[in-house]
Amino acid sequence: MARNKNNWYSKLERRWVAPAYGGGVLGAIGLSFFGAATNTMAGWLYVISGTIFAILFLGAILPIRSLKELEIGRSPISPVSVSEVMQVKIQITNQGKAAKSLVAAMDELPPELGAPRRKVIEMLPPKDSLEWVYEIDAQKRGIFHWETIALRTANPLGLFWCRRSRSVPARAVIYPQILPLNACPIIDSIGADESTKFQSDRLYQNATEGLTKSIRNYRVGDPMRLIHWRSSARFGEFKVRELEITTGGEEVIICLDHQFDWNPDSFEQAVSAAASLFFYARRSQLNVKLWTAQTGILNARPIILESLAGIQPDKTKKTLTTPDSTLLWLTQNKSTLDALPKGSRWVFFANNDDSHSPKSKKGLTITQEKALQIQLQAAVSSPTLK
Repeated sequence: MARNKNNWYSKLERRWVAPAYGGGVLGAIGLSFFGAATNTMAGWLYVISGTIFAILFLGAILPIRSLKELEIGRSPISPVSVSEVMQVKIQITNQGKAAKSLVAAMDELPPELGAPRRKVIEMLPPKDSLEWVYEIDAQKRGIFHWETIALRTANPLGLFWCRRSRSVPARAVIYPQILPLNACPIIDSIGADESTKFQSDRLYQNATEGLTKSIRNYRVGDPMRLIHWRSSARFGEFKVRELEITTGGEEVIICLDHQFDWNPDSFEQAVSAAASLFFYARRSQLNVKLWTAQTGILNARPIILESLAGIQPDKTKKTLTTPDSTLLWLTQNKSTLDALPKGSRWVFFANNDDSHSPKSKKGLTITQEKALQIQLQAAVSSPTLK
């Protein structure tokens, strides 16, 4: 019964106005005076009841008029990564000739972003604007859409509540967490067999000596192998080489196998690992790309991040057509590991109930018990990962 009453009251408030407590009491008093006037035929009782009804009428139409003259806009929301703070900016403009006061604004966020955010406008002069800024702690990656901003007021008399919703579309992109990897042996070791590895080492040595583009300051996450020790000693701080190539120009494709019934926590680990490995490989001057069955091959940074923000596991069984190149395969499906091209590596994300995880120098097994950053920086053949 209480829920039906609240629904009825909310609909009345959204479509017209709903009486506040004071408005209900004043209406009851007005009806009492009107009833007494009809019984006694006393003129002064009619005057009192008429005055009360006139006040109620004004109290009902003024909030509607007050909200009509408010315009709302949004600024574009800049993408952030998980664990960062996202800033939302809303502009509220008073287009009327009178000041607006005591108006409550509510931005109705998706449940994944938290509870609706509220702002009380104490005073907004005519032809003036107010910027409402609030922050959201990005806890879950994804691409989120919402549009409703509700305005609510009972001003100026406080007798009736009026609520109106405005459609102001918003789009927020939360990227997966990108871990700052200081080293990543599974990326550094990609080169495949001993013969190609020998040639790659020769080309890498030549590249480090003859094809250095420039020297720059060391940044956190740069591989130690790219440090230019002579320049570092001269300037008293680490200097890093930027190279044209580091291997024989071999293309490395990071593949996220999302067509599987993933454990939700493991899939979030895999998405974060894909982003972290991609950017580590780019810092290492590798020719790296990202592939998923949903998007195909991608190599542009903004497109990759947005793709990883929105990707979800696909439980449908489809035939995978993977790229014919050196792959770094991220999966939770053991059956896909044997079909990888020569020279590829894999990262297997184990469930808690996996009793037999893959063991090989060609891959890593990631568990949920240890920090993902530490596991990605561990040696490929480390027994702690088996």
